[in-house]
Amino acid sequence: MSDRSPGASAPGQSSIDAVTFPWSLALLNEETTMYDHRKIGRELGLFDSDPLIGAGLPYWLPAGAAVRHALESYIAEVERRAGYQQVYSPVLAKRELYEISGHWAKYHDDMYPPMEMGGEELVLRPSICPHHALMYRSRSHSYRELPLRISELGGQYRAELSGAIGGLSRVRAMQLNDAHIFCRLDQVAAEAAAALGLINAAYADLGIVASRFVLALPALDAEFNSPASKYVGDAASWAAAADLLRDVLKDAGVEYEDAPGDAAFYGPKIDIQVMDSAGREFSLSTVQIDFHQPERFGLEYIGADGNKHRPVMVHRAIVGSIERAMAQLIEVHGGAFPAWLAPVQVVVLPISDDEEQRAAEVARRASDRGLRVEVAHADEGSLGARIRENRLAPYQAVIGAREDAAGELAVRERDGSRWAAAAIGSVLDQIRREAIPRAIAIDEALAS
Repeated sequence: MSDRSPGASAPGQSSIDAVTFPWSLALLNEETTMYDHRKIGRELGLFDSDPLIGAGLPYWLPAGAAVRHALESYIAEVERRAGYQQVYSPVLAKRELYEISGHWAKYHDDMYPPMEMGGEELVLRPSICPHHALMYRSRSHSYRELPLRISELGGQYRAELSGAIGGLSRVRAMQLNDAHIFCRLDQVAAEAAAALGLINAAYADLGIVASRFVLALPALDAEFNSPASKYVGDAASWAAAADLLRDVLKDAGVEYEDAPGDAAFYGPKIDIQVMDSAGREFSLSTVQIDFHQPERFGLEYIGADGNKHRPVMVHRAIVGSIERAMAQLIEVHGGAFPAWLAPVQVVVLPISDDEEQRAAEVARRASDRGLRVEVAHADEGSLGARIRENRLAPYQAVIGAREDAAGELAVRERDGSRWAAAAIGSVLDQIRREAIPRAIAIDEALAS
């Protein structure tokens, strides 16, 4: 490959047309997907860890934080449109909260030990659902308010053994995309089906493919609500919840497998499994029906008959923990994320120092449009080297003397497609329409 100096391209030919790109998307995928997310993540500067922070406690570098923020914003917008209200709750709670919920008795081995504070015992939460139950209980509710859908991107903590920890797939501190729907019994099936629909739509948008759908059930010889039992509640409630979930899966046309013994201690659930690069399966998303916690926390609503009734809780996580979802995204895309998720969406490449000022202007205008942009400066290496270094960026804009003089941009996409040179503003607007499709849809909806 030979780099072209400013003005070396033929008359009427943009500088990007004069550049031979020594890679293709097919080669890119071949190069990257042979590695797991731990290798790719560190090579691309997405995340890392440090012994002084601790095992199972990764930190996010700027590039990874950008992808994570895009994922979190996407989920928040999906939930908003589906009628969820976002809440926040603390990551600490009194031990008594988890004694009421049943976590302390049934899930104690996966929890961190209590911390003494002011005569109270505080624990890092292993689950968000008890907090949401208290939020619901904090005021009275009418049947007209149901279903009440609340969501949170919140921290939770699991005392994972050192041997079980691995990259982002299994960590000790996680941010969970969690939600709970408080509804009437006659609304449960529709809410569970809608939750499953959100999960399937999100997987399509993210490029994630489920390996299996599993109906997690109690053990075949399960006993309920005894001190020695793994489970709380009564057999009739469990059977009713399981039947509801079976109907949801069947109505969705989803093939699934029963998994006796895999249920949570308070109810059966649908687990959506994904597979990593080593062929290991992980649960990513869940839909769960819970009759237990509404009973334990005394949750109520006033029905149309004026009497008090018990709501049902539907637990739902679209992408589960952000860490595990990010691990899957890194492996699925090999670091070549879709434009809307990419840590850097546009890379501007001035051919020489003469175009640096124009490159800075383009970067500013791109940033003003909400695009994530970087300039690969002329003094950072030859044009070919800079192109290779930034090959994962969805859009590359090379600025030579011709583009600088005309106030234009010519763009090369990651898959090799090239755009004809056009005015900077119109090119950046087109990139924004492609790279931030949800933002454009919102803009158009507000304008109409």
